[in-house]
Amino acid sequence: MNKPSLTGKTRYHQGTYRPKNPQKYLGNPTNIIYRSGWEKYFLQWCDMTPSVVGYGSEELIIPYVSPIDGNLHRYFIDFVVLVRQKDGSIRKFAVEIKPYSQTQPPKMSSSRKMLTESLKKKIETYSINQAKWEAAKKFCSQHNMSFIILTEKQLLKGKKK
Repeated sequence: MNKPSLTGKTRYHQGTYRPKNPQKYLGNPTNIIYRSGWEKYFLQWCDMTPSVVGYGSEELIIPYVSPIDGNLHRYFIDFVVLVRQKDGSIRKFAVEIKPYSQTQPPKMSSSRKMLTESLKKKIETYSINQAKWEAAKKFCSQHNMSFIILTEKQLLKGKKK
């Protein structure tokens, strides 16, 4: 299997994934979209891992209220994954793939007195992500699922950089 380069550097890479085991896919296996190299790598892992009995990409939509505009929006969870546990039970996961930097509060330099446009955008992105993730946690707790966020730190663990 050709594995994507997992250098830890964010590179915008998108495309359509063609599974080797299309029967495992929970949606239309001819229309699986990935929006980053990390998402492609995760799709390959789901497709080729025997304990994964089903997975879907952007098949679960969760409503959330944006802290920016106060309006209701739709959050498309990156992946839903069904994993057979050692005891034979199936555990459901809602999985979000994000750069580690987007999971941490933005830092403002002590030398800066004003917010730059870049910092404003980072604060907005972080705030929206937090609202989405709170909605996802609530949804998952009500539907017997686990919500996890994977960053390059987890995806690259044990990989040569």
